[in-house]
Amino acid sequence: MYERAVVKVLRGRMEEPLGLMQVLVGPRQTGKSTALKQASADLSVPVHSVSADFADQAWLRTEWQQARNLVSARGEALLIVDEVQKIEGWSAVVKELWDEDRRGDVNLKVFLSGSSSLLLSKGLDESLMGRFEMLYCLQWTYAECREAFGYSLNEFIYFGGYPRSASFVADEDRWRRFMRESIIEPTISQDVLALAPIKKPALMRALFTLGVQYSAQELSYTKMLGQLQDAGNTVTLAEYLNLLSLAGMLSGLQKFDMRKTSSRKSSPRLMAHDSSLQSAMLELPRKFIEMDRSRWGHLVETAVGAYLINRGREEGFEVFWWREGAAEVDFVLRKGELITAIEVKSGAVGNLEGMEKFLELYPKAYRIVVGSPEVSLEDFLLGKVDLFLL
Repeated sequence: MYERAVVKVLRGRMEEPLGLMQVLVGPRQTGKSTALKQASADLSVPVHSVSADFADQAWLRTEWQQARNLVSARGEALLIVDEVQKIEGWSAVVKELWDEDRRGDVNLKVFLSGSSSLLLSKGLDESLMGRFEMLYCLQWTYAECREAFGYSLNEFIYFGGYPRSASFVADEDRWRRFMRESIIEPTISQDVLALAPIKKPALMRALFTLGVQYSAQELSYTKMLGQLQDAGNTVTLAEYLNLLSLAGMLSGLQKFDMRKTSSRKSSPRLMAHDSSLQSAMLELPRKFIEMDRSRWGHLVETAVGAYLINRGREEGFEVFWWREGAAEVDFVLRKGELITAIEVKSGAVGNLEGMEKFLELYPKAYRIVVGSPEVSLEDFLLGKVDLFLL
């Protein structure tokens, strides 16, 4: 079975001396449970692995004690709790039990995982600060899909990086149903609607549908209001878009500006977190989209944008876009004082007036033109291109 890079990281954390709790987060159907199972296989330390589906606080206390019993018998143990966010009030219980173990010098390593970054981050921020390290298991990259499933570049751009969906790519209708019924709908109904106070669930679903259809394009909140029924106000839309981003589905990239406050006031450039989310909702065959230069261009930009968003989450940099008048740059990355401007060309490179204007304003920025003779789209998505000039 194929092992992702995160498996090696997890195994290393499992084998090192007891330190902080390890928390693995990411969207559903990206392989978190599989990664934990692979990483914990054949360890010398005893492992107690459980899933928190339909569980409560009493269950969590019982399972934690079972892991402690292994420590008593063997001197050390590993506890894995999958989908921990499904337990109401989980973070307070985990804090209590973890602190008890520290006072009692119990050598129990704890690994938690969950599909909802929203609820996990809330619990971690409120109760567990200073007690954990975060790891990410996000949608698969092109390099991983090529090695594991034999995807071509175009196949990856259309079918994206959800591993279980690879079983259905020979039948596009079946693949599209799987994406909608097993990934998109459960994520919205369980990881967003069930875990946050959403007054207008129909609006949330409509916003996602509209957003992925316009992925890689600027769409002001005013225009969104004009296309959505019962849309409420721009504040509601911004809040819902933020929730979709935390669920690993759809973000609104803000315009880059060194004055951070002004960037927050801009119209967002919508960006799906995986190109498959866009192609699944377009309801158009892959061959048709490949022949439509405009649609294929947006799908390519979505694939690049999703790659950057996911890397940014793991590596700690921000992703923006930039426009001033008619001059535009597809993506701008910022990591501390380092800035990189990225233009994506799915056809002929053509003019780069937007890039030139941006570099006039920010001459220290690093320039990358994806799709140029120097930087191919394939090499970029394979991770062969440095994102920052160090």
